Amino acid sequence: MLKFRWLTPVLFLTLLGFTAVSFVLSLTFGAVEYPAADVRNVVMAHLAGGIGDDPALDAVVWELRAPRGLLAIIVGAGLALAGVAMQTLVRNPLADPYLLGVSSGASVGATAVITWGIFSSFGLYSLSVGALIGALVATVSVYTITLAQGGLTPLRLILTGVVLSSAFSALASFLVFWGPDPRAAQGVMFWMLGSVSGGQWDKLLIPVVVVVISYLILSLCANDLDALASGPDTASALGVKVPQLRRLLFFLQALLVGSMVAVAGGIGFVGLVIPHLARMVVGSLHRRLLPIAMAMGGLFLLWVDVLARIAAAPQEIPLGVVTGVIGAPIFLILMSRGRYTFGSAS
Repeated sequence: MLKFRWLTPVLFLTLLGFTAVSFVLSLTFGAVEYPAADVRNVVMAHLAGGIGDDPALDAVVWELRAPRGLLAIIVGAGLALAGVAMQTLVRNPLADPYLLGVSSGASVGATAVITWGIFSSFGLYSLSVGALIGALVATVSVYTITLAQGGLTPLRLILTGVVLSSAFSALASFLVFWGPDPRAAQGVMFWMLGSVSGGQWDKLLIPVVVVVISYLILSLCANDLDALASGPDTASALGVKVPQLRRLLFFLQALLVGSMVAVAGGIGFVGLVIPHLARMVVGSLHRRLLPIAMAMGGLFLLWVDVLARIAAAPQEIPLGVVTGVIGAPIFLILMSRGRYTFGSAS
């Protein structure tokens, strides 16, 4: 664990440097591999306001692979932030960003688009719009039911989220079964397992804004988050408005998860494993944890996408498959090397 204050910003800048280098390297991989020097020239040409010398290479590198790589970085960072927020909200180190059913709600919206063509009037954005609306419905449902049960406590949130997640998953399966095109099941399954293959430059703005704003809000609340992680009684004694903070965390992580799932589908293990890795390096103080988790998440998912592209080329493996294969053993190793306890459910 890094104990010196100056080591955290150094580590953060180092991770950003690795991410930048990795991003350029990731542009060389795909169905056709290109020399790193040629790819670097294309990137430098666009950064200087021009285009590459080879139109075909320029189109593949800058219009297809570059937005895809950036989307992987953004989604990885967003899911890592959502994981930190969720684990603090329910005071449970085993909590996953998808625990509250937001992802399952998004899957209903996406399934409705794929199987029935709902929201098709939005064109290329129909899938993202459907998923985002589904995530919004799930968020409002969990929030309303939890409030009706007595308030936003961790135990009520978890129970309500798990139940509604199962209900939304069943509804998505019913839409596939009832759909007019039996071949749509493959598209639904691929979306549910996650992919950034649909990354385009004009699709990056919304997830970037969501991640940046969420990070800034969480950073401003870092001290309150530290207090909440110690328990609601301790936080209240320190002057933290626990109900308001829980409400903020709930909607913030729902916004993060909904936005990330809308553009990349369901990608597991990132929001569960990355916060643990970050805590092992910099500890549990949120002012250190948040930037490191975000940087680690972006770098991790970038290389997961590279592996998904080349492992079974020319076919592409869904990202959720790769993160599951990598994340499960990593998480088991982390659990064997640390002592994790459940937080109070009050």
